[in-house]
Amino acid sequence: MKQESSLDELHEHYSFAADAGQEPLRVDKFLMNRVENATRNKIQQAATAGAVFVNDKAVKSNYKVKGGDVVRVLLAHPPHEQLLVAEEMPLAIVFEDESLLVVNKPAGLVVHPGHGNYTGTLINGLIYHFDKLPKNSNNRPGLVHRIDKDTSGLLVVAKTDHAMAHLAQQFHDKTSTREYLALVWGDVKEDNGTIDGFLGRDPKNRLLMTVFPDGDQGKAAITHYEVVERFGYVTLVKCVLETGRTHQIRAHMKHIGHTLFSDARYGGDKILKGTTFTKYKQFVDNCFKQLPRQALHARTLGFVHPTTAKKLSFECPLPDDFAGALDKWHAYAQHKHLGNS
Repeated sequence: MKQESSLDELHEHYSFAADAGQEPLRVDKFLMNRVENATRNKIQQAATAGAVFVNDKAVKSNYKVKGGDVVRVLLAHPPHEQLLVAEEMPLAIVFEDESLLVVNKPAGLVVHPGHGNYTGTLINGLIYHFDKLPKNSNNRPGLVHRIDKDTSGLLVVAKTDHAMAHLAQQFHDKTSTREYLALVWGDVKEDNGTIDGFLGRDPKNRLLMTVFPDGDQGKAAITHYEVVERFGYVTLVKCVLETGRTHQIRAHMKHIGHTLFSDARYGGDKILKGTTFTKYKQFVDNCFKQLPRQALHARTLGFVHPTTAKKLSFECPLPDDFAGALDKWHAYAQHKHLGNS
């Protein structure tokens, strides 16, 4: 009874059900593959403090998770996303009226609080600038959709309940339009194409998304791409999303052999195409320094205004880090074409 009483007083921060075919795996390793930005040391500390539970029983970090186990992290304080703190920060507002706003999110800014990013997120800034933002189905103020921390570009934010419902429905019905620019490794063979593959968590690393071609796992995901410019060892492509899954462009492009340039999580921060010349390696390293994040930018965003019913479309230019890396590749490709490399 004491165990049940203590559980009632704790707040759930994470909960994961192990797949039926889960091979025995230490619970600290199991959680590391599922909780973004978590370190093994922090997970072990949580287990030592009695905060890691399997099937509602506290376990040590060496417990072996088996198929069907339910692993939970329970702490004495509520999750930080339930304790949102308003924080003053500049917002690059592209458009605003009484119903909504469109912001240009810089790379490096997390959209909403989560493990390892409890403050300093876009939502913290939004609730500082705007009172009583409506909450989405995940209890996040104003948020209609999201883009990854290290992806730059456009987001629409709802300011009223009507706008939230209307915009969310457009994203659900795939009537909103989103176009991204991505620099990918390799010379993309076709000038345009469509990637149609179900996306789900990678069974070996839950922080990655992977394509399940047979559709037996994951959710339907469709990305249309078109070559914008070729640089030989890398290609600039335009991607239009028909669906909006987590890491969709990053996972889809890797699936067809064209990992995003400088995408550390998916292996794009290594030289995947090109020569072995020392000068080339130095050149690519300089590009990585110029653009130390995945080369992905949400350039355009279009939707129907929830009140006026007018079709709105917005576009924002590439940020300096991305544009600078493109300039380097453009100069390199031109130099190589002239036979000077």
